[in-house]
Amino acid sequence: MRSELLMIFLFVPLCPTVLHALRYFSTASSGVPNFPEFVVVGLVDDVQMVHYDSNTQRAEAKQGWMEKVTADDPRYWEKETQVSQRDQETYKDRISTLKKRFNQTGGVHTYQRMYGCEWDDETGVTNGFYQFGYDGEDFIAFDLRTKTWIAPTPQAVITKHEWDRDADQNERWKNYLTQECIDWLKKYLDYGRSSLLRTELPSVSLLQKTPSSPVTCHASGFYPNKIMLFWTRDGEELLEDVDHGEILHNHDGTFQKSIDLDVSSVKAEDWGRYSCVFLLSGVKEDIVTKLDPKVIKTNWGKTEIKRDGENAKSTGVTIKPVHTSHSGSLIT
Repeated sequence: MRSELLMIFLFVPLCPTVLHALRYFSTASSGVPNFPEFVVVGLVDDVQMVHYDSNTQRAEAKQGWMEKVTADDPRYWEKETQVSQRDQETYKDRISTLKKRFNQTGGVHTYQRMYGCEWDDETGVTNGFYQFGYDGEDFIAFDLRTKTWIAPTPQAVITKHEWDRDADQNERWKNYLTQECIDWLKKYLDYGRSSLLRTELPSVSLLQKTPSSPVTCHASGFYPNKIMLFWTRDGEELLEDVDHGEILHNHDGTFQKSIDLDVSSVKAEDWGRYSCVFLLSGVKEDIVTKLDPKVIKTNWGKTEIKRDGENAKSTGVTIKPVHTSHSGSLIT
């Protein structure tokens, strides 16, 4: 019985789930020429929707759908502006304080804050985060479980003790990060549903620089960025002889990613056993691209694999229900 359960588990694909996130980044700086002293950027699923800086002195929408926010809160933009203006003065003073603690004079310095929350729309699991950095290094972070502050550097211990004593404020931050932030995240996702919750399948190409180079499986134009991209041999995911690239942004708001396969030890007659598989969260089909020399785009020949609309149009590409056995982790 145990072996039967194991076999069933092995053949259940681990499909990527959508983890939505709301993040705010605040940056105060000194000594940086031609750059605002204070900047705030708000993002939903890596899409910027709010901006404030010390030059304009006002919070502004960066997406058309953010104008809908006034239906829920008519004073939204006024309050966002006021909060950012207060933080601007506070963070300017903190840079002066930290320069003394670190025994610094002059130069370029930055004080940054990042806070927000995450929500898994399938499991309902949430998470919150609130942390600060100084000059590119971690300075202090909030522990949601204990509602206390973690100081990774000696210069932050004074701040930790001061903030730990304000139990009421820490309780408010926990409530915001675990409840209010999640509520706003869901509202923003609803406002921008047509763009934030869309799915776009990519074009998939096989690339090779030289006959001895790895073969690159390149997927570009997908959305969202919750995907899996991996090589298989005889239907099983390859964990060796592969090199994962990072997920990168395209200028049109979509994403791209590559994965290399070392073919130096692959016999010519075995190439047909290999395939590149692309999985996109929310899509029940995978894109399977067979390792075929005829469809590899190289520096010494021009062939390409493309996906046009709902159909894959080129030799070596098939689209079929997800069934491939693999143990890959979610690429984020």
